Amino acid sequence: MVSAKSSNAAKLELANRLFFRLYQCANMLHKTGSRAVEAEGLTTQQWAVLGALSRPEAERGMSVGDLARYLMVSRQNLSGLVSRMERDGHVSASADGRDRRSRLITMTAPGRELWTQHATPKIHGYYEEVLKNFSVDDVTHTLHYLLKLLDNMKKLDDAAQKGADEEA
Repeated sequence: MVSAKSSNAAKLELANRLFFRLYQCANMLHKTGSRAVEAEGLTTQQWAVLGALSRPEAERGMSVGDLARYLMVSRQNLSGLVSRMERDGHVSASADGRDRRSRLITMTAPGRELWTQHATPKIHGYYEEVLKNFSVDDVTHTLHYLLKLLDNMKKLDDAAQKGADEEA
């Protein structure tokens, strides 16, 4: 019979391995994903921004805050990235009509052309390569578990944010 203590130790060891593999995957996604779109002058972060802005619900743009929340990055990190993308002509930033203090980020026509005509085919090729040995069920199950993990992380983050707000 397996003791609760050894079962917990085994679960912690698996958790350590899982999170280390997630860390490695994030690093490899950045490295190999950037290579997939570098000929288009993009990074994985820019790919994520253009992908977020290409969704039908973002057609009219997104506020910097909404975009940061959607991508789960800080406004500070996103601000510099958006400035570079604006300089490169991929996005534009304008005052949000609903809130003049907020900037609305939209994809420009050249940015949309870059996204649809050049980046997306390369991204799809990248997906085919990295998911080569995955069945549709494998991808579905992986997505399911990653969403569960993300939901738990969001709850943890929300609780920490609420605690920080209460201290302030």
